[in-house]
Amino acid sequence: MRGSRPEQAVLSRDTDMSKTAATRTVIEEMVDGLNDHRIDDIGEFFACDFSWMGNFGCGTKHGIRAFQDNWQKPFQAAFSDKVCVDEARLYMGEWAAAFGRQEATHSGPFMGVAATGKRVEIRYMDFWKVVDDKIVDNWVMVDFPHVLAQLGVDVFKGEGWEAFDRGEKQPPVPA
Repeated sequence: MRGSRPEQAVLSRDTDMSKTAATRTVIEEMVDGLNDHRIDDIGEFFACDFSWMGNFGCGTKHGIRAFQDNWQKPFQAAFSDKVCVDEARLYMGEWAAAFGRQEATHSGPFMGVAATGKRVEIRYMDFWKVVDDKIVDNWVMVDFPHVLAQLGVDVFKGEGWEAFDRGEKQPPVPA
Protein backbone atom coordinates (compact mmCIF):
# COMPACT_ATOMS: atom_id res chain seq x y z
CA MET A 1 0.00 0.00 0.00
CA ARG A 2 1.58 3.22 -1.11
CA GLY A 3 0.72 6.66 0.16
CA SER A 4 -1.12 7.43 3.36
CA ARG A 5 -1.41 4.82 6.05
CA PRO A 6 -4.15 4.31 8.63
CA GLU A 7 -3.17 5.24 12.17
CA GLN A 8 -1.92 2.16 14.00
CA ALA A 9 -2.03 0.93 17.62
CA VAL A 10 -4.10 3.86 18.86
CA LEU A 11 -5.35 2.02 21.97
CA SER A 12 -1.94 0.96 23.27
CA ARG A 13 0.20 3.86 22.08
CA ASP A 14 0.22 5.75 25.40
CA THR A 15 0.36 2.80 27.78
CA ASP A 16 2.03 3.44 31.12
CA MET A 17 4.93 0.99 31.09
CA SER A 18 5.35 1.34 34.86
CA LYS A 19 2.09 -0.66 35.20
CA THR A 20 3.45 -3.87 33.65
CA ALA A 21 4.02 -5.73 36.93
CA ALA A 22 0.61 -4.76 38.31
CA THR A 23 -1.08 -5.85 35.08
CA ARG A 24 0.71 -9.18 35.24
CA THR A 25 -0.51 -9.77 38.79
CA VAL A 26 -4.14 -9.03 37.86
CA ILE A 27 -4.07 -11.36 34.85
CA GLU A 28 -2.31 -14.23 36.63
CA GLU A 29 -4.76 -14.07 39.56
CA MET A 30 -7.76 -13.78 37.20
CA VAL A 31 -6.73 -16.90 35.25
CA ASP A 32 -6.36 -18.77 38.55
CA GLY A 33 -9.87 -17.57 39.45
CA LEU A 34 -11.26 -18.85 36.16
CA ASN A 35 -9.52 -22.19 36.71
CA ASP A 36 -11.17 -22.32 40.14
CA HIS A 37 -14.52 -21.84 38.32
CA ARG A 38 -15.26 -18.65 40.23
CA ILE A 39 -18.32 -16.73 39.05
CA ASP A 40 -19.92 -14.85 41.94
CA ASP A 41 -16.76 -13.02 42.99
CA ILE A 42 -15.14 -12.56 39.57
CA GLY A 43 -15.51 -8.81 40.10
CA GLU A 44 -12.31 -9.01 42.09
CA PHE A 45 -10.53 -8.88 38.73
CA PHE A 46 -12.96 -7.01 36.44
CA ALA A 47 -14.30 -3.46 36.66
CA CYS A 48 -18.09 -3.46 37.19
CA ASP A 49 -18.68 -1.89 33.79
CA PHE A 50 -15.98 -3.71 31.83
CA SER A 51 -16.54 -4.77 28.23
CA TRP A 52 -15.98 -8.34 27.03
CA MET A 53 -15.86 -8.34 23.25
CA GLY A 54 -15.90 -11.74 21.58
CA ASN A 55 -15.84 -12.93 18.00
CA PHE A 56 -19.01 -13.90 16.13
CA GLY A 57 -20.75 -16.67 18.02
CA CYS A 58 -19.47 -15.40 21.36
CA GLY A 59 -21.12 -12.00 21.49
CA THR A 60 -20.31 -8.88 23.47
CA LYS A 61 -20.91 -8.58 27.21
CA HIS A 62 -21.09 -5.24 29.00
CA GLY A 63 -20.59 -5.42 32.75
CA ILE A 64 -19.99 -8.14 35.32
CA ARG A 65 -23.59 -9.42 35.38
CA ALA A 66 -23.78 -9.83 31.59
CA PHE A 67 -20.40 -11.61 31.61
CA GLN A 68 -21.52 -13.96 34.40
CA ASP A 69 -25.00 -14.68 33.04
CA ASN A 70 -24.28 -14.67 29.32
CA TRP A 71 -20.80 -16.19 29.16
CA GLN A 72 -19.49 -17.83 32.32
CA LYS A 73 -22.64 -19.70 33.36
CA PRO A 74 -23.62 -21.01 29.91
CA PHE A 75 -19.99 -21.89 29.14
CA GLN A 76 -19.59 -23.84 32.37
CA ALA A 77 -22.96 -25.55 31.79
CA ALA A 78 -21.77 -26.72 28.36
CA PHE A 79 -18.20 -27.58 29.37
CA SER A 80 -17.38 -29.07 32.76
CA ASP A 81 -14.09 -30.18 34.29
CA LYS A 82 -12.38 -27.39 32.39
CA VAL A 83 -8.91 -26.10 32.88
CA CYS A 84 -7.39 -23.07 31.17
CA VAL A 85 -3.82 -23.36 29.89
CA ASP A 86 -2.26 -20.13 28.64
CA GLU A 87 0.50 -21.21 26.29
CA ALA A 88 1.97 -17.72 26.06
CA ARG A 89 1.39 -14.41 27.82
CA LEU A 90 2.69 -10.97 26.97
CA TYR A 91 2.62 -7.89 29.21
CA MET A 92 3.15 -4.29 28.21
CA GLY A 93 2.15 -1.56 30.62
CA GLU A 94 -1.62 -1.64 31.11
CA TRP A 95 -1.99 -4.30 28.40
CA ALA A 96 -1.74 -8.06 28.46
CA ALA A 97 -2.37 -10.77 25.88
CA ALA A 98 -2.46 -14.54 25.91
CA PHE A 99 -3.29 -17.49 23.73
CA GLY A 100 -3.88 -21.02 24.76
CA ARG A 101 -6.52 -23.64 25.23
CA GLN A 102 -9.12 -24.85 27.62
CA GLU A 103 -9.51 -28.57 28.07
CA ALA A 104 -13.03 -29.53 29.08
CA THR A 105 -15.75 -32.17 28.92
CA HIS A 106 -18.73 -31.40 26.68
CA SER A 107 -21.37 -32.00 29.35
CA GLY A 108 -24.25 -29.76 28.27
CA PRO A 109 -25.86 -28.34 25.13
CA PHE A 110 -23.54 -26.23 22.98
CA MET A 111 -24.71 -24.38 19.87
CA GLY A 112 -27.38 -26.96 19.16
CA VAL A 113 -25.21 -29.99 19.92
CA ALA A 114 -26.42 -32.14 22.82
CA ALA A 115 -23.85 -33.21 25.42
CA THR A 116 -21.49 -35.84 24.04
CA GLY A 117 -19.27 -36.43 27.06
CA LYS A 118 -16.25 -35.89 24.79
CA ARG A 119 -13.14 -34.21 26.07
CA VAL A 120 -12.48 -31.17 23.85
CA GLU A 121 -9.86 -28.50 23.31
CA ILE A 122 -11.13 -24.92 23.16
CA ARG A 123 -8.51 -22.62 21.65
CA TYR A 124 -8.58 -18.89 22.40
CA MET A 125 -6.74 -15.58 22.34
CA ASP A 126 -7.32 -12.75 24.83
CA PHE A 127 -6.24 -9.13 25.02
CA TRP A 128 -6.85 -7.24 28.26
CA LYS A 129 -6.65 -3.58 29.26
CA VAL A 130 -6.09 -3.13 33.00
CA VAL A 131 -6.74 0.16 34.80
CA ASP A 132 -6.49 0.64 38.58
CA ASP A 133 -5.89 -3.10 39.06
CA LYS A 134 -9.11 -4.10 37.24
CA ILE A 135 -9.71 -5.40 33.74
CA VAL A 136 -11.73 -2.73 31.91
CA ASP A 137 -11.70 -4.26 28.42
CA ASN A 138 -11.25 -7.83 27.20
CA TRP A 139 -11.08 -8.69 23.50
CA VAL A 140 -11.54 -12.43 22.95
CA MET A 141 -11.31 -14.86 20.05
CA VAL A 142 -12.60 -18.38 20.75
CA ASP A 143 -12.19 -21.01 18.05
CA PHE A 144 -15.76 -22.35 18.10
CA PRO A 145 -15.44 -23.95 14.63
CA HIS A 146 -12.63 -26.12 16.07
CA VAL A 147 -14.79 -27.05 19.07
CA LEU A 148 -17.74 -27.93 16.87
CA ALA A 149 -15.50 -30.03 14.58
CA GLN A 150 -14.50 -32.10 17.61
CA LEU A 151 -18.21 -32.65 18.23
CA GLY A 152 -18.81 -33.80 14.65
CA VAL A 153 -20.10 -30.53 13.16
CA ASP A 154 -18.27 -28.95 10.21
CA VAL A 155 -19.48 -25.34 10.12
CA PHE A 156 -17.63 -24.86 6.82
CA LYS A 157 -19.38 -27.85 5.18
CA GLY A 158 -16.14 -29.14 3.69
CA GLU A 159 -15.17 -25.74 2.28
CA GLY A 160 -12.61 -24.80 4.96
CA TRP A 161 -9.24 -23.71 3.70
CA GLU A 162 -7.49 -26.61 5.42
CA ALA A 163 -7.87 -28.26 2.03
CA PHE A 164 -5.23 -25.84 0.71
CA ASP A 165 -2.86 -27.12 3.39
CA ARG A 166 -3.25 -30.69 2.13
CA GLY A 167 -2.85 -29.66 -1.48
CA GLU A 168 -6.32 -30.97 -2.36
CA LYS A 169 -7.38 -27.59 -3.72
CA GLN A 170 -5.39 -24.87 -5.32
CA PRO A 171 -6.29 -21.20 -5.02
CA PRO A 172 -7.51 -19.64 -8.25
CA VAL A 173 -4.79 -18.31 -10.53
CA PRO A 174 -5.24 -14.62 -11.43
CA ALA A 175 -5.78 -13.98 -15.13
